[in-house]
Amino acid sequence: MATIVDVAQLAGVSISTVSHVVNGTRPVADRTRKRVLKAIEQTGYRQDTLARSLRRARTDSIGLVVSDAGQPTFADMVRGVEHEAAQAGYTLLLAHSGEDPAQEARSVQALAARRVDGLIVAPAARSTGGETEAVRRGGTPVVILDRIGGPGGGDAVGVDNTTPMRELVEHLLGHGHGTVALAAGDLAVSTMAERHRGYTQALRAAGIEPDPELVITGSGLAGETRLSALRILSGEQRPEAVACASTETAVGVMEAAAEIGLSIPRDLKLAVFDGFPQSDLFEPRLTTVVQPAFAVGVTAMTLLLRRVNGDTSEAGETIRLTPRVIYRTSCGCTTP
Repeated sequence: MATIVDVAQLAGVSISTVSHVVNGTRPVADRTRKRVLKAIEQTGYRQDTLARSLRRARTDSIGLVVSDAGQPTFADMVRGVEHEAAQAGYTLLLAHSGEDPAQEARSVQALAARRVDGLIVAPAARSTGGETEAVRRGGTPVVILDRIGGPGGGDAVGVDNTTPMRELVEHLLGHGHGTVALAAGDLAVSTMAERHRGYTQALRAAGIEPDPELVITGSGLAGETRLSALRILSGEQRPEAVACASTETAVGVMEAAAEIGLSIPRDLKLAVFDGFPQSDLFEPRLTTVVQPAFAVGVTAMTLLLRRVNGDTSEAGETIRLTPRVIYRTSCGCTTP
């Protein structure tokens, strides 16, 4: 296996010059740099990352735990984290909790055992946050992603969930739809609980007492939501509109509506918190709350880098970015 000494001899430079080229620690003349890079290619030299990390007490890696990176919003957050990490020279290690607190704890333990320089966690439903907090107390910087306001302290980044959902429901009520249901999903997830709060605030502001029978809870997965939506949409007091707290619940509601022959928006109005990729291809076009998910990921990584680079202030910082509502035809608007 080629060593840094082999590269230096072939390039006709000192070992320190090769190190500066490889690590970017000092400017090197362009001709010399090209000679070193050519020697690296010819020898097949690969830097011993483990040895380097032990010398620096850093691994240049960041751990990220989310429930499901396949979900469009989480996927964009992951891309934001990875973009910012790569810009700073860090490798991202990604793990999934699958909404299982025990799996979350195992993932956090595994990433900590790999000596990541920092950790970003979107807590699973019903997570106590115990393992994450233990890692933070042990000296590894931690930022909470998306699902903020739960147990533990420290830095956190998410969005305002309550206000946009309230605006969405007020918009549906403003169309004259007096009965609005909510496909809420799992209220143990802080984001879903906040969106449920926005729904109830909008109803009460309009003088309507929320009816628990019109709120679909449970796992929030499309299949379970579909079964509950079938019951509500087939009843004598069928709601005129449904606000969906996630893309998964929206899929369940749309499947149920199609199954019993309801047309959106003719027979049932629909609005969704979080949209789908290429949402303009849907027919009808979906009224949607759009999160700045990529920016949430970038901001989380920015906060983490501040800690990794030496910020030891006790007070954690909580940042909430602002989503925007895009009104289209599924809610009853006549123009997209």
